[in-house]
Amino acid sequence: MSAAHRLPAGYVHSLSRRIFMAVGTPPHIADDVAEILVKANLSGHDSHGVLRISQYLQQIEEGRIVPAAEPIVVKEAASTMTVDGQGGFGLYTARWAMHRAIEKARQAQVCCVSLVRTNHIGRLGEYAEQAAHAGCIGLITSGNSKPGDGSVVPFGGVKGVLGTNPIAAGVPTGDEAPFIIDYATSMIAAGKIKVAASKGADLPEGCIIDRHGSPSVRPDDFDDGGFLLPFGGHKGYALGVLVALLGGLTGLFDTERGTVEGKFMQTIDVAAFTPLETFQRGVRATLNAIKKTPPALGADEVLVPGEPEYRARSQRLVDGIELPDPVYRQICDRAQKLGVLLSESEVSDADVTRYRW
Repeated sequence: MSAAHRLPAGYVHSLSRRIFMAVGTPPHIADDVAEILVKANLSGHDSHGVLRISQYLQQIEEGRIVPAAEPIVVKEAASTMTVDGQGGFGLYTARWAMHRAIEKARQAQVCCVSLVRTNHIGRLGEYAEQAAHAGCIGLITSGNSKPGDGSVVPFGGVKGVLGTNPIAAGVPTGDEAPFIIDYATSMIAAGKIKVAASKGADLPEGCIIDRHGSPSVRPDDFDDGGFLLPFGGHKGYALGVLVALLGGLTGLFDTERGTVEGKFMQTIDVAAFTPLETFQRGVRATLNAIKKTPPALGADEVLVPGEPEYRARSQRLVDGIELPDPVYRQICDRAQKLGVLLSESEVSDADVTRYRW
């Protein structure tokens, strides 16, 4: 296992923001992107945290991310919206779109959003939490089906067709720990393979096959032409296909190749159905009742969705974010090449206050 570096969240945020600004990202976009990445680390989802900085910088260099691009609404009705990210940061576009979806749901009770040209939007649970904290139920999906160019095999197959096709949902609880589900429809997210590789660790059994179709636990076998398996066999496979088809609301089908891709959001204003405070009390009471279930042998307690992230965030805000040495060095190398200072004196009071627990 490689060494690790433990850093305060405010420092990681400041460094990330300044790196993105150094490649032409406006301050407000850089600030949002940095915050979403840091919040992924704080929530325990390191696969979608600042590990992604080098990936995004590479995509900027290749012209695949336009760092200063602002999203626009290209089609709109009372309860629907199509958002064009114009090739910019997907994380910024997704937060921007969710904010407007919440506003529209408050007017029309529900809002459905299709997103195009958004790039990678990071941890979907971020936007589920955004909806939940605003008193809405939120649903987010991001998926594709690309025969011959997928990372996840269909049930019974040995060649990749689907993306990891994650789905997330958030339900308000009236406190700082909303009900959140957020997972790839593959056994693990592709980013977790990067995390394992950065730590020199093996993967859990049953997650990937190598390029010959044989089971493997080595991250290198995935990078060498291997594929991810769907979770839950045929059930996860079917859900992954549904996520891809929801993406088809973008209209981005290629009927010649049989491919589709896209991102989808839905917000439901709870108050349109029942008083928000009453609903939130009911949700929290339901979750608390579930938690009272006697734990199974080997388990300390029963947790409910969203609780692990809340606990991780509480702990990491105090202890700091732990970055494996390869990830830390990669970020530092990128910063130094861009002339971004690593000194803690560059961290603003606002950055520190933002992450004060």
